[in-house]
Amino acid sequence: MNNKLIVPGSKQALENLKYEIARELGINLGADTSSRLNGTVGGEMTKRLVELGKQYYNETK
Repeated sequence: MNNKLIVPGSKQALENLKYEIARELGINLGADTSSRLNGTVGGEMTKRLVELGKQYYNETK
């Protein structure tokens, strides 16, 4: 699988989103953070990105 980012700045935007969501959920990300908490942040990121994709799709139809 190829995870090449094709949008400049997208890596930093995803990092920002990750920490924003972690803050909202009261999770301190770090080496001692459990995989369950990391998964919670990742799941919320996915949920929001899917919602953004749907909004974009509906606006461009």
